[in-house]
Amino acid sequence: MTASRLNPHLDLHPEVAAALAAGAPVVALESTIVSHGMPWPQNAETALAVQAEVRAHGAVPATIAVIDGRLQAGLSDAQIERLGRAGAATVKASRRDLPVLVAQRGTGATTVAATMIIAALAGIRVFATGGIGGVHRGAATSFDISADLQALARTAVAVVCAGAKSILDLGLTLEYLETHGVPVIGHQTDRLPAFFSRDSGFGVDVRLDSAAEIAAVMRAQWTLGLDGGLVVANPIPAEFALPREAIDGAIAQALAEAALQGIIGKAITPFLLDRVNQLSGGLSLAANIQLVRHNARLAAAVAVAYAGLQPKR
Repeated sequence: MTASRLNPHLDLHPEVAAALAAGAPVVALESTIVSHGMPWPQNAETALAVQAEVRAHGAVPATIAVIDGRLQAGLSDAQIERLGRAGAATVKASRRDLPVLVAQRGTGATTVAATMIIAALAGIRVFATGGIGGVHRGAATSFDISADLQALARTAVAVVCAGAKSILDLGLTLEYLETHGVPVIGHQTDRLPAFFSRDSGFGVDVRLDSAAEIAAVMRAQWTLGLDGGLVVANPIPAEFALPREAIDGAIAQALAEAALQGIIGKAITPFLLDRVNQLSGGLSLAANIQLVRHNARLAAAVAVAYAGLQPKR
């Protein structure tokens, strides 16, 4: 790994460092999908497949994590395998966990929020993930709101996703993003996707049909001096989408079980995703893999378009 001059705690994979130095397109990828989003070995296999999608579409992948106290932008295959085998034993690292992991030389798989922060430190402007976190159902009493939303409000990274995770209160999540001035862009859609399903029942702020249009909005936002990121909502391909009614039923059952078991905080999302996968007979895991790969392809195209708008180095 190459120590970065941008931050004393940050290391760049040599491939990522070379791409950034040349002004070439780079796409950040999160690592919670490796440790907490899927079982071994599908987690590591999916991570490597997503990196391959990014490369195949003209950009350099930078999977992000904290390894032995170092913020890493770009992982080796061995590091991805390490996270995959460790699974949920690895710390699920959000913003608040980063200083502790650095100080104690710990290892953590980064959430959307932490991945955005490290990507921004490295100078990476585009990030592909499955779905963002948001306002949880019942947040009026639990106050459970993902740190992903605050990261979007103040971190200059465009996040390509299949909307917010369908286990959330999507209406309140959109209200939160609106309050904090985060544009929600629908890629070739007027509707907000709901992770496994293509239509949540809610609209987006604007529909844009090409990577070039999305890159132009990114450039305009940041050259205007407006802080924060953008949500690029990219619906799961129709052939892999799951019926909204079936998924909503599985989510309702999983939520009831979580409440009975007293599962709260950062443990709730992995529990719900795993339980929904069980209730769907494995269909939700297959859909998750496909939507992440789909988002990686769009993110690479956006990164290529955005790099083309920057001054030549």
